[in-house]
Parts: sequence; structure tokens; C-alpha cells
Amino acid sequence: MFLKTLAEACERCGWRVHAYVLMGNHYHLLLETPEANLVDGMRWLQGTYTKRFNLRYAIQGHLLQGRYKALLVDADGDYFQTVGSYIHLNPARAKCFDLKAGKLADYRWSSYPLYIRPAKRPDWLCVDRTLGALGLSDEASGRARYRQYMQKRVLEIADSKTPREADANWNKIRRGWYFGSDEFRDRMVQALDGVFEGKRRDSFVGDEARKHDVLEADRLFKKGLKAFNLSASQLADLRKNDPRKKVLAWLIRKNTSVKNAWIAERVQMGCVSNMSQYVGEVERAKAGKIHELRKMLK
Repeated sequence: MFLKTLAEACERCGWRVHAYVLMGNHYHLLLETPEANLVDGMRWLQGTYTKRFNLRYAIQGHLLQGRYKALLVDADGDYFQTVGSYIHLNPARAKCFDLKAGKLADYRWSSYPLYIRPAKRPDWLCVDRTLGALGLSDEASGRARYRQYMQKRVLEIADSKTPREADANWNKIRRGWYFGSDEFRDRMVQALDGVFEGKRRDSFVGDEARKHDVLEADRLFKKGLKAFNLSASQLADLRKNDPRKKVLAWLIRKNTSVKNAWIAERVQMGCVSNMSQYVGEVERAKAGKIHELRKMLK
């Protein structure tokens, strides 16, 4: 039922699906959206699927785990393929089969079996980009090598004490708002800046505004580090109330609406309850070290 509904969504919206997996209470999709219709398309997909599922099984209420999260993925480099593998390996991380004896292709609610069995592959599933990122083609030899590559990844998960951390990139995919190069991030920030330009900020609500603020907060964080000649790793060695940290927090808090917890974690300032005090101290500074640091960011 889910795949039928997804196929209809692709036809309605012109989407290209590169990977998918359906789990117990959530799913993952790697989509290309040639038109700016992700929000409308996802509303239709989730609403329609939930209605059909509830009608078939005579139940009511929410079916899926919360609202969907959208991650911007850089089409260049290895980023696209990494997200595709992350999705295909989800059943392995969740131990939906015997990792040592079973095969990833045995999990039927995934696009992975269709990657290696083209006869059953629907028209709306695209495999060339993911295979191409690994230097493989959609031919028998390329599909066999892809199977070997993925089975090796499954064994890595099986041998790991922390399967969710078996790949360093996975945390970036789970927790970030983008996955790509710094240049890609900057292009996304500029694009959203264009959307906000000339309009009242309070006319934007919900995910659009929040996403912009996280993008902008990340940009300002890196701008501040550069101005202070610091790296993110060096922040851990500074005192939690170091003047440079206070000014970084002030810069982000003044220009975005991200939560204090986000700032405290990113700037490594410790207790969130001190954030307002630090920001106020920077705002009131008329001379001294903090005042000079603030001037460096203008």
C-alpha cells in the first residue's frame, strides 16, 4: 500500500526516488523534486497513506512517528550515495534480520532489493546516480559489486559495538539540516536569504523560518570562529565563560531565533541558564575586551 501511494505521489509531483525504506513507525526517502512541491507532496503522501491504512485495518489516529524531517543533500561528491546507503542500511542497524547469516536483500520494504533485481524495479525508482557515485553501472557486474559493497557494510554494523555510529557521517545525516560541502551550505543560506529579503520575518512561521534560522546560525557561528581565528575543536579547551564564546553566543542570539540550548551546545558554553546573562553582558559592553571582540564581527 505504501509503495502504491508513493508511486502515485511521484506521478502527481514529478518526483524521482533514489532510495526508500519503510520501517515499523517511520520511513526514509531520498527524493529529487524538480519543482518546489515537497511540502504539498509530502502532505498528500502521508495523509493519503494514513487514510488508506486506517481504512483497511479499521483503526484511527496517527500512523507515523511525528512530522517528517527534510535534509538538503548535495548532489556533488559522495554525499548523495552516502545518504542512499544510510537509508538502505537502516534495517541492518535496527537488526531486522540476522546480520551474520541473513542478507540485506531479504528485507522487502526497501529499494535495495530492487537495485539488484531490476526485473521488479518500478519506473519511478532511479538507481543510476547512487551506483554511479561508486563507479558502478546498472548492469549485472555493477549490481553484483553493489551487493558486495552493501554486504560488507552490513558486516561492519554487525561487528560494531555501536551500530548507529558505525559510520561517522550518520550523525550528520540524523542531526543536521544539510549534508554536503561548505559551498553547498552557503548556497542554501543565500537562497533562503533571498526568500526572506524584503519581507517581514514574522510572516514566515513553522519549518521554513526555523530552517532558515538554523542555516543562518550555523553561518554566523563559522563567521565568528574565523574572526577570532579559532576552530570548532578549540572551543572545548576554552573556559565556558570565555569572552569569545559570549560574543559568539550574542551574535547568534541577536540575529536568529534558534534556542539557547542549540547555542550553548554549539559554542560549548555549558549551562543554558547562563545564556541570557552572557548575551546581556555583551549587549551592554561599552569598552573592554568584550567590546573589542564585538567590533571584530562588524
